[in-house]
Amino acid sequence: MNSIRQLGLCALALFLLAGSGLRGSDTPPGLPPTALVNDGMVLVPPGHYVPLYRSPKDPVQFPVAAFYLDVRPVTNAEFLAFVRAQPKWRRSQVSPLFADASYLDQWSGDLELGPKTLPEAPVVRVSWFAARAYARWVGKRLPTTAEWEFTASAGYTSPDGKHDEQLNRDLYAWLARPTPASMPDAGLGRPNFYGVRDLHGPIWEWVENFNSAMITGESRGDSGLERNLFCGSASVGAKDTSDYAAFMRLALRSSLKANNTTSALGFRCARDSSP
Repeated sequence: MNSIRQLGLCALALFLLAGSGLRGSDTPPGLPPTALVNDGMVLVPPGHYVPLYRSPKDPVQFPVAAFYLDVRPVTNAEFLAFVRAQPKWRRSQVSPLFADASYLDQWSGDLELGPKTLPEAPVVRVSWFAARAYARWVGKRLPTTAEWEFTASAGYTSPDGKHDEQLNRDLYAWLARPTPASMPDAGLGRPNFYGVRDLHGPIWEWVENFNSAMITGESRGDSGLERNLFCGSASVGAKDTSDYAAFMRLALRSSLKANNTTSALGFRCARDSSP
């Protein structure tokens, strides 16, 4: 999708102008001792999310309640099981209102992945509508922007990854690489402090309120805010002008429509910590 490159340039302008399903309760090998795993999800503890932008009336930070998040993105095999059970989400049957023309076009057919699409690789070219439908089908939901960004702000060894040199090297190395023709298996990345993998590569991920996340990331607080904060104008009022990757995510999310699909856009699921 050519617009992704344009988004990268837009985000760079912002930066320069501003300055395997896991089961059980035990921590699996390779995950930090802080990770409490349940059915392939980790319990992310409560904390606070500091958005890039906020209204003058908004608080500086927003509370994030404890929640469960998938250790890794949803895979092709998992999404294939979904479309087998839900025919209306198959490539040949999905409504154009809910997915554009490139929906799942990396697959060989409605129910065939094809030789270049690995079953355990993250599913891509799925729309927000399809991702949300899958999440509901498995009894989960999409994470909010606040939840996703809070989790992604952790480093490998501490809850604050801003000065984690290894994380930053890995993150910017991923941003500099082109999208591979064949995605690697999901969950191969090093787990962060909370035990979550692949938040910073190899794909971008949908969040529940992607289209109302320009300022606070919470739809209930954004009704009176400007929506045209792009490129140079968006640098004014930015909370943290050093977080280039966050600008990249903001640029991507602000460009998307709910039926859009791209070759590097997938998702993972979340769930409340209590019913």
